[in-house]
Amino acid sequence: MAHKLNQIFSALADPTRRDILILLLEDDMAVTDIAEPFDMSLAAISKHLIVLNNAGLILQERRGRVKWCKLDAEAIYEAFITRHHKPVNKEERQSHNLLYSSH
Repeated sequence: MAHKLNQIFSALADPTRRDILILLLEDDMAVTDIAEPFDMSLAAISKHLIVLNNAGLILQERRGRVKWCKLDAEAIYEAFITRHHKPVNKEERQSHNLLYSSH
């Protein structure tokens, strides 16, 4: 689980990827539509989308010849809850300490 959280927070660390997620809050978008407001190549946007997809923050699917992206808000919620959850018993405290003391 720690590895997945590291992937999520690493993906969220980049301002371009955060901006992409904000765009996807509105609705599913085609990759070309996501790239439009950014001053970078489609290949660069695609690399950002791969990071977001690998972190589980977005889902991608092909609709005909077009690749679409959709925000997976559940992954963001789970990362937030996991990070801010206060352990209540001995086992949870041990797991919490192990999870957040290792890098």
